[in-house]
Amino acid sequence: MLNKIFSFLSFLFLTLTAVVILYSCANIASPTGGAYDVDPPVVQRATPGFNELNSTPVKIEIEFDENIKIKTPNEKVIITPPQQNMPVIRSIGKKAVVELKDELLPNTTYTVDFTDAIVDNNEENPLENFVYSFSTGDRLDTLSISGKVLSASDLEPVKGMYVGIHSNFDDTVFTRVPFERIARTDSRGRFIVRGMAPGEYKVFALGDLNRDYKYDNPQEAIAFLDSIIVPSTMPAVRQDTIFLDSLTIDTIKTVHYTRFLPDDLLLRSFQTDFQRKYRQQHDRPDAHRLQLQFAAPAPLPSLTLMRPQPAAEDWYILERSIGNDSLLLWITDSVVFQEDSIMMKVDYLRTDSLNQDYIDTDTLTFTVRGAARQRAAAEEKELKKGDGDEEAEDTVITFLEMKTNVQNTFELFNPIRIEFGEPVMQFDSSYVQLQHQQDTLFYPIPFRFERDSINPRKFTIRPSWIPGGKYKLTVDSAAIISHYGHWNNKLEQAFTVKELDQYGNLEMVITGLPDSSSSFVELLDKSDKPFRKSFVKENSARFQDLPPGEIYARLVIDEDGDGLWTTGNYEVLRQPEQVFYYPGKLVIRAFADHLEDWNIERVPVISQKPLEITKNKPEEKKRRDPNLERERGQQQQQRSSPFSGTGGSSSRQSGMRQL
Repeated sequence: MLNKIFSFLSFLFLTLTAVVILYSCANIASPTGGAYDVDPPVVQRATPGFNELNSTPVKIEIEFDENIKIKTPNEKVIITPPQQNMPVIRSIGKKAVVELKDELLPNTTYTVDFTDAIVDNNEENPLENFVYSFSTGDRLDTLSISGKVLSASDLEPVKGMYVGIHSNFDDTVFTRVPFERIARTDSRGRFIVRGMAPGEYKVFALGDLNRDYKYDNPQEAIAFLDSIIVPSTMPAVRQDTIFLDSLTIDTIKTVHYTRFLPDDLLLRSFQTDFQRKYRQQHDRPDAHRLQLQFAAPAPLPSLTLMRPQPAAEDWYILERSIGNDSLLLWITDSVVFQEDSIMMKVDYLRTDSLNQDYIDTDTLTFTVRGAARQRAAAEEKELKKGDGDEEAEDTVITFLEMKTNVQNTFELFNPIRIEFGEPVMQFDSSYVQLQHQQDTLFYPIPFRFERDSINPRKFTIRPSWIPGGKYKLTVDSAAIISHYGHWNNKLEQAFTVKELDQYGNLEMVITGLPDSSSSFVELLDKSDKPFRKSFVKENSARFQDLPPGEIYARLVIDEDGDGLWTTGNYEVLRQPEQVFYYPGKLVIRAFADHLEDWNIERVPVISQKPLEITKNKPEEKKRRDPNLERERGQQQQQRSSPFSGTGGSSSRQSGMRQL
């Protein structure tokens, strides 16, 4: 009996032990791993070797201490002199491999600029500014130049633009011969042209559409320097700070290095005013309208109706864009708009393969859509309602659409704008009543009445507003009739013009201007869009009645005096007109005068545009250590002040004065 009990207890003990072991094995904890990898790949060796002379390799292999990847090599890796046949650039394990397809030039330094394309395989830590060089001759050229490419019209950094050099100063070389050496701009518009030999050069930038490294297409963006560049070097010193951690400084080292000059070149990118002209499309969205779209501004085309024959030459009313690249024909002849199919001959300007303009002729057919035909029939039915047609007795009246920009509280500097949904038979100042309230009564006031020069449906009313005044705009019912029989509903809207003390005034005193040219200042909103303009007179630009808020400003050196920014033209070696940005924001306050001193040369043009309104913001580097970033954020939050400065412009709150 005791033996049985002992055997049972032994069996039970072994069973429990096995269960515990199995349970422990089934709950394996996650491995903690090592420290977060923040180090980029380290170069071990290269074949051919770095800076090797008298070398003519077909394949280049660079080996690292870990597996790597090459990100977007066609965008980031630049080989100079430029290659007509695209090289093959790839990663194989720990190696970066470049296979050259072009025949190598004799006695030439070749440079492979990887920028930050090489990253480790796991955390993608980039190897910054990595450059490999070799020479097919017995000398390695090591000079370089650097700078930025900015858009000439708005100083936006231009990404992905080629910057190249020529030692031949003939003006046609840029249009006939590929660059001798190239670089490509990064997200900040920065570039470095490397491997240059001593000598004199002209520098260009090119938005190369066909990758031939020369300016042979007038639709390509370009930039060029008027001056000749001589690359050089000089000894320089910088201070390098070594940190123990994210906040604690260990040591500050003085580092001697070689500075390559010039390193502050500014290339202002532009496109010529050339645009290829051709007809894009034509359409008939409804029975009463014909649409024509062209690719570029041009003189007004000639239009001839071939079918049906109109009753008179004025069978349509034209609505167009400023450059005539968009035309809308409102058909007013009922014989024409009742036809399902219309044929018209169009004589217009077209650009040939040699970029020359000539008169081309198209015969176009416009067919009304089914839904549009139904709408036209409904409109005809509505017209019959007034004639006692029984079928049209229950038709709902469709009023002529009439829009205004009037709001209950109206800006002091705004005119009244009226736009109709269709061209109207007659509309002038006699149809409009604009009244000003005095005591409890409204009295009519004079105003200037303007018709829009390109849109026959738009009209403008310009009175002299009294700050804080109460007004009423009235248009009587059925006073206005469109060419298609629609009449207006009654419009009556009361509104109040803002008081003068709800606005600020701004005067900008500008220095650094050239003596001979006129200039103007544009005020910009937060999207870099201009909303007010003032010409500079006696070195001052003045703006009155500005709404409170944050604004920005830019200045244009208006060399041709047309009041617009004018682009450049390489054929006549004309640079685009210069643009300068006020390097900060202006804070306009109500009931205040603001005076700003602006020296346009105090801050380099390359750094003037405020980051807040810069659209092409620089790419942020990937955060490598989330724990370190979290620690930095907490420490900065503890150190931050609960107060913030107002910034902006200086103002005088003592009262309003007329500028």
